[in-house]
Amino acid sequence: MEDWFNSAGLAAFLAAAWSWFREQVLVVPNLLQLVAVALTLAAAAFAAPRLGRFLARIAADGRWRRFVGGAQELLLPLVWLLLVGITWQAAVLQGWPARILEIAASLLMAWVVINVASRLIRNPIWARAVAISAWTIAALNILRLLDPTVALLDSFAIQFGAVRISMLTVTKSIFALAVLLWLATVLSETLESRLRHSPNLTPSVQVLFGKLLKFSLITIAVLAAISTTGMDLTALAVFGGALGVGIGLGLQRVVANLFSGLILLLDKSIKPGDVVAVAGTYGWVNTLGGRYVSVVTRDGIEHLIPNEEFITTRVENWTHSDSKIRIKIPIGVHYNTDVERALEICVACAAKVPRVLENPAPVCQLRAFGDNSVDLELRLWVGDPMNGINNVRSDTLRQIWKAFHEEGIEIPYPQRDLHLRSAEPLRVSIADGGSGAQEA
Repeated sequence: MEDWFNSAGLAAFLAAAWSWFREQVLVVPNLLQLVAVALTLAAAAFAAPRLGRFLARIAADGRWRRFVGGAQELLLPLVWLLLVGITWQAAVLQGWPARILEIAASLLMAWVVINVASRLIRNPIWARAVAISAWTIAALNILRLLDPTVALLDSFAIQFGAVRISMLTVTKSIFALAVLLWLATVLSETLESRLRHSPNLTPSVQVLFGKLLKFSLITIAVLAAISTTGMDLTALAVFGGALGVGIGLGLQRVVANLFSGLILLLDKSIKPGDVVAVAGTYGWVNTLGGRYVSVVTRDGIEHLIPNEEFITTRVENWTHSDSKIRIKIPIGVHYNTDVERALEICVACAAKVPRVLENPAPVCQLRAFGDNSVDLELRLWVGDPMNGINNVRSDTLRQIWKAFHEEGIEIPYPQRDLHLRSAEPLRVSIADGGSGAQEA
């Protein structure tokens, strides 16, 4: 470290640096390339804003407005990369030195790839992986190690009959699989969003088409990635047969749930938002999955019920064809009560509850003469059972309780009459100290 602070050592270092700069940079070919890079940057800075405004005017009211808005920030590096690439290829065709142009093109390409990936890929891990890959390829290309690295990866290979699988092939396949799966996911999400906003499709059909599209796109992406290895896809027929045997032996319930899910989507018996009661669980359907149906109860607990349960067991769907349901509320009044007045009060109290429907209107009927009370039954209708029914019953009973107290109507307690019986009459005797006992 002392040599760095030595004036003689520092002078020698600066002299060596100046010598390298003069021999490697201050030469006509390299200076011309640096000037070309600077000129292309100036041209890109001049053309990019004007091109952005032109694209913005074209897509002002069109479907590409969002895409153009995101691409405007990338116009400068894209235009610069295009101009540097054209200049580089022109120099190569003319046989001129183009090393600096090649380095500039590699760095710009890595910059563009990383910017595009950071905007399109939401997962930070995948975005970081793309950035590392882009900078690695750019560095290998600058150091002229890209072709030797490719050859080295291709030399590590295994031969399976007519199929040759090398490290290079595996790397390409992994890269292709990642890109294709990402494209399939983005495309499926876009199509599912379009399907959800389609007014001509029911929710069940929207879910069905969305899942079929996603499954098809992912299958195509996997098969396309496998084909990059040079593997004959007809060999998958053997795998399909073995998979069928495995499904028949060990995955019966899984396959049953998958097909049950398809049946539920096709016959539209269950759809998101329905209020159902199945296997002792009451709640509304949140989502339909490939293996289960998500049912959320009023307690906020989400139950994942297998699709097979909705096919093989009895299911109560309160909103399948009509969302209106009737609630029955039993009420007892004293035998001294004016029953007709009690019936009117019950109907009037039910009409005061906001969620009770006016049509069909609430009715109250005399059901029976009970042991302790006159038994009435209030029947009312609600149109939104997904918001709960016990709260409607509670609000109605509170109104009835207040009205009964105001009218002096008594709600009786359970009563029993007790009768005492004796097997023999009682014998009463009076004892007298002088004359003895007297009996009566």
